[in-house]
Amino acid sequence: MKGGREGRGCAGGGLRPPGLLRRGLRFLRGRARVVARLVLWSVVETGQTFLLGYALARALDDGFLAGRAGVGLAWLGAGAGAVVLGALGTWRVYGCVAGLVEPLRDRLVRGVVERGVREADGGALSGLTQQVEIARDTFAGLVMVSRSFLFTSAGALVGLFSLAPPLLLVVGPPLVVGVALFLVTLRPLARRQEGFLVADEALADRLGAVCPGLRDITAAGAEDTVAADTGRCVDAELRAARSLAHWGVARVASLAIGGQLPVVLLLVTAPWLLDHGVTPGALVGALAYITQSLLPALQNLVHGLGTSGSRLAVVLRRLAPAPAPPPPENAPRPSTPTPPPTDPGVPGEADVRDALPRPAASDDALRLASVTFAYGSRATPVLDGLDLCLPHGTHLAVVGPSGVGKSTLTGIVAGLLRPRHGTVHLCGRPVPGATSRAHRVLIPQEAYVFGGSLEENLGELRPKPVPEDELWAAAEAVGLTEVMVRLGGPAAEVDPRALSAGERQLVALARAYLSYASVVILDEATCHLDAEAEERAERAFARRPGTTLVVVAHRVSSARRADRVLLMDGRSVAYGDHDDLMARSPLYRDLVGAWSPVPVPVSSPGASEPSLPLRDPDGVDPVARPRLTGDRGHVVAHGPVGEVQAAGDLRDGGSLGSQG
Repeated sequence: MKGGREGRGCAGGGLRPPGLLRRGLRFLRGRARVVARLVLWSVVETGQTFLLGYALARALDDGFLAGRAGVGLAWLGAGAGAVVLGALGTWRVYGCVAGLVEPLRDRLVRGVVERGVREADGGALSGLTQQVEIARDTFAGLVMVSRSFLFTSAGALVGLFSLAPPLLLVVGPPLVVGVALFLVTLRPLARRQEGFLVADEALADRLGAVCPGLRDITAAGAEDTVAADTGRCVDAELRAARSLAHWGVARVASLAIGGQLPVVLLLVTAPWLLDHGVTPGALVGALAYITQSLLPALQNLVHGLGTSGSRLAVVLRRLAPAPAPPPPENAPRPSTPTPPPTDPGVPGEADVRDALPRPAASDDALRLASVTFAYGSRATPVLDGLDLCLPHGTHLAVVGPSGVGKSTLTGIVAGLLRPRHGTVHLCGRPVPGATSRAHRVLIPQEAYVFGGSLEENLGELRPKPVPEDELWAAAEAVGLTEVMVRLGGPAAEVDPRALSAGERQLVALARAYLSYASVVILDEATCHLDAEAEERAERAFARRPGTTLVVVAHRVSSARRADRVLLMDGRSVAYGDHDDLMARSPLYRDLVGAWSPVPVPVSSPGASEPSLPLRDPDGVDPVARPRLTGDRGHVVAHGPVGEVQAAGDLRDGGSLGSQG
């Protein structure tokens, strides 16, 4: 189980983030329905435990000992029927346990993948392949053994009382003492177990570093030093193992007192019990309860919770998400929940303004300098020498036919792709980089929604918990309110398969709206929404204080709403507003015509279709030409600095040029 995030030394010691128990209880409260079903089917399963001893006692007292073999067989048949009923309960219990275990596994996998992909955590592979599965299996085992002990003990004690109340005086006290002793020693035992695991990992890490370098150690004459360091790790593990063994005695004692002592006491007090009205059948039934129900259940609890419980605690602590980095100092977070918005068009505006990161005023929101990117060392560049500066608060629409590199551009801006040449800066921070990631959020075309509550989905990019007022405000802003109400509010469980593609996109949009990122990148993130819903979402981000919005547009209305439009056609780029490009770019006019089935006035928005390949009837592209009429300095000729092309020199072919 290697790859934990905390530093490890020979002395051991694990990371202990606070609130592990509280998070577990909150996790169970969020799945109250699953827990209720688990309890219901556990009660059904308990019927088998109750009838195990009761039917045996009645079969002896009322049947075979009384000379009524038919009655005895009937009671034994009732016991057999209870076994069938218990098997049904056990079968349904496994389904309920899966309803608890799989959401936990999904949550842990999300955390590990985020660390591995976004933070380059070296322990992510071990976490994903080993620790997550250990946590999943161990959690399932703990739920089963603790549930089994609770309901089995209840069924057995009720059965003992039904047979003869004096039996409880013999069986009950040692059982209570044994369980109490186990619970008292559970925490120190778990700490010793964790200490042993950490010491074992420290020794393994030490040996992993020493063994490959034995020749170097010998050549440098460092045998004594290395042996001493390794010996300290061995001694630390030895001390941890001895301490664990000492506390293991308490576990054996609790098992002996709670599970085996009642058998001895029952046999010793048998004459007294028979003299006080306890029948032979009840005595045999009590022995069955102890040996067939209570003792196995207690053994499973002691071994399962005592060993697997500490192991689960260790794994969960190592998989626990790292504390979210605080927003920049000049971006204070709200100290009180925001009131419901008064303007439905700009929900939670003051709160979002306070929470967003605010880079230095002199920094552009986005700056690309001579960016070149290709998929492969010998592939034709998709972007070639692209320059682009985007001031803060700008709403940019990126347009062009499929396959020209629009999604590639968003991947480079978000830091998911590394350019072959050139630099990218987001809010003054280099991309990729941990600091720049705090300033941007990217929503792809296929929005991701995970199993869990709606508030967990919406608050994924924020420190927890997010005030409910903010959740509703974000939902109102992007148009998710109707879906949220239908699902049952923020606390409702979400089944991603039950949501439509458009509803998943609305959830992702609300998640991005709640984030502290000041640069929002929508890579066709509204393609499954109608034109009205798309406009509402885009305007919400455009009015979100301090936000720079980059939209890969698939409707002409998106380009009309944007402050600036970046046209990509696979050979060059053009930059300007909608009216400017309509006036000077045949390619852009052709693209708008392909979007709109019929001519649409520039002033009227309307639904349109995804773009078709560009068609230039004259076979020329004047956009790539420098010093065009109406060029406001946004178009820069493709080529090295200093190579000025004649006004009539039209460049065919090539890849995306520069844009300033």
